[in-house]
Amino acid sequence: MEINWIVIGAVVILVVLLVVLTIRKNQKEKKKLTDLLNNDFKKAEKADVDAEDSANEK
Repeated sequence: MEINWIVIGAVVILVVLLVVLTIRKNQKEKKKLTDLLNNDFKKAEKADVDAEDSANEK
C-alpha cells in the first residue's frame, strides 16, 4: 500500500487553516467582550470624601 501524500498534505493544510481561522475569530470575540465589560458600568460619583479615601489615593 502506497502513502497518498497529496491527500495527507491537503488534510494538513485544511487543519492548519481551520486552527488559524478559529484563533483569529476567538481574538476578535475576546476583544469585543473585553470592551463590553470595561464599558458596561458607570462609575459612581462620591458625594463626600472620607479620610480613608484620601489616604488610599496617594
